[in-house]
Amino acid sequence: MSGFGNRLLCLLAVFLGFLSTEASGQDPFGNMNGTGGFNNDPFNPQSSIGMNPFAEQGQPSDSTAQDTTKKERKPLESYLFNDSIRAQNNFAWTIDMSMNRIEMTKIDTVLQDFQVDYPFLREGVGDAYLGNLGAPSVPLGYYARPHFRDFQMAQPLYSYLYTTENAPYYNVKRPFTMLGYLTAGQRQYAEEHIIVKHAQNITPSTGFNVTYHTVGTRGIYVNQATRDTDFSLGISHTGKRYTGYAGYIFNNIKMKENGGVIDDWYVTGVKKERPFEIPFMLSDASNILKNNTFYTFHSYGIPLRRMTEDDFSMAGIPSIYVGYSLQYDTWSRLYRDSASGMQAADPDGGSEDAPLPTTPFYENWYINKDYTRDSTYESRLSNRLFVQLQPWGRDAIVGTVDAGVGFDIHRYYQFRPDDYLTGNMRAQSRNSFYVYGAVDGKFRKYFDWRGKLRYVPFGYRQNDLEAEASARLTLYLREHPVSLSGKFSYSLREPSYWSQTYYSNHYIWNNSFRKENETRFDVMLTAPSVNAEAAFYQSILANPVYYGPDKTPQQYTAEAVSVTGVYARKDFTIGGVHLNHRVLLQWSTNQEVVPVPLVSAYLSYFFEFDVVRDVLRVRVGLDGRYNTKYYAFGYDPATGQFYNQRDKEIGGYPMVDLFVSAKWKRMRILLKVGHLSEDLFGTRDYFQILHYPLNKRVFKIGITWGFYD
Repeated sequence: MSGFGNRLLCLLAVFLGFLSTEASGQDPFGNMNGTGGFNNDPFNPQSSIGMNPFAEQGQPSDSTAQDTTKKERKPLESYLFNDSIRAQNNFAWTIDMSMNRIEMTKIDTVLQDFQVDYPFLREGVGDAYLGNLGAPSVPLGYYARPHFRDFQMAQPLYSYLYTTENAPYYNVKRPFTMLGYLTAGQRQYAEEHIIVKHAQNITPSTGFNVTYHTVGTRGIYVNQATRDTDFSLGISHTGKRYTGYAGYIFNNIKMKENGGVIDDWYVTGVKKERPFEIPFMLSDASNILKNNTFYTFHSYGIPLRRMTEDDFSMAGIPSIYVGYSLQYDTWSRLYRDSASGMQAADPDGGSEDAPLPTTPFYENWYINKDYTRDSTYESRLSNRLFVQLQPWGRDAIVGTVDAGVGFDIHRYYQFRPDDYLTGNMRAQSRNSFYVYGAVDGKFRKYFDWRGKLRYVPFGYRQNDLEAEASARLTLYLREHPVSLSGKFSYSLREPSYWSQTYYSNHYIWNNSFRKENETRFDVMLTAPSVNAEAAFYQSILANPVYYGPDKTPQQYTAEAVSVTGVYARKDFTIGGVHLNHRVLLQWSTNQEVVPVPLVSAYLSYFFEFDVVRDVLRVRVGLDGRYNTKYYAFGYDPATGQFYNQRDKEIGGYPMVDLFVSAKWKRMRILLKVGHLSEDLFGTRDYFQILHYPLNKRVFKIGITWGFYD
């Protein structure tokens, strides 16, 4: 464990000792089993952290007489929250920087999915990944794969990043603090999760929150260490007329890169008791990514009729809102390696007992034949001005109508040969102007709908178009909701700058790609009362850009590629026995362009029971993950991108974990044996990315504690 980890544990112990006498009540955020709604990772910045649907329970009452001479604080009158949300003691949300809208989310304090400690494994059927915590991953489901238009190098690390889209804001009646720590493995190989979070309201309408989060590992294999550190600061005011936000986000990701095992035989054919004995391609390569984001958002509402005493907020009367948002992002990436730190190639492939690669890991050394130091940098300044019309009320059949304009200034920096003369990288500037709009509404609790449109009339990404329409119908069978939702979307997009222009020591390309085109249809049926849902999606892609077997960007223009998916989730409960199932079936008409496994599944079977009623609740069970064989992605450290390889089919390996999770008052505890299935099924073919083995069996222990005072 690192020195910082030791210090944090000491601090945690002090807090626990000081506050243990206070924490005798139930969790203020909800019940102990957490069966109501999806639970999110307390160690994961990318997870949805927000609203809990349960009201506060078990809080000690204030028996002292109140001072009636004190002026009562002004209540929360914001039009953004309805009466049911305001009635909750604690809730959270995320913001839309383009429009005067929010999205409610959950505050995670329950047991559900607490045993899933890797953030990218919590949604759907999870991701394929390099094997270690803090490293790149890519969703098994095509529909969940991110598509970064800005700074594409960060895309494989999406699950660790704070952004303006997922950074939460809180409204809490009392200051809320959460501390969390998880460790795994021997000290010299240990994984670590650390989270420190604090949220506090100064007034019912004004609050702030701070989150510090770090994950990483020293690595069980050669040159596998990672350290991902994220920080988010947010300040919010949600008043009767004025809404304002300001925040700062910092992401810093450091990864050592080993390039994968020299030959899979060292894992599948020979059992190495010490993972460091397994030879890998790179011994001194590394990647460092940094991001800074500053943002602010302001909106002011003007009622279109005189407000009366019956109008608690502006949500129910005709109004107009005028707003402005500003966001400034900077991203940088530095990749290093050396020729002396790479495994030499052998045309004969070595011997049967010691195979070697037949080709060099990098064939080209354009700038320096001994050492690589590739640096890329990108910045974006985004300004948006918008107007929102509320014709009748926010819950009317036409609730809000939005219109806005935006202007983005992009700067791209990368090394070029003539930069040797000046010693500085020159900026490539791209500016774009765009217009956008949206409209939404609802009919009571039975029907809601939304439409969105964004178009770039001139500048960089000229003629880009994004359109979306969605609707949801909810019926109630014996007061139990059943919802059918559908969404249609169309996009015409300029490919990423970095997929068209790139100059580095190992790769050079100058492409002139056509715009990518995708038409997609989604439909979902959900029945929360029986813990079931089913979904179908269909995507038609024209001119998709992907990284091909040569690890460089390519565009497929011959014909449209169709990707189809069918997803089902069903959770069975028999007494204290829970049998949870998530299964995804997918078909791609061109696996060389869009590779997907036919079947992917996540199963969680556990027994849940009370050791002490309303005090200590425990889950004991198994998590299993599986996908059929397919030509899974390869990963290239120099570009930091996944590519479509055709060398080997990967999959067919069942990954099983054993866990015991418990909730004692406000504390959650996790004991887990990761990769329990190692050597249990007669195969050691545990790869999800080409030549990157998953970690071996490991014991994990973790704790989170929420303080609410």
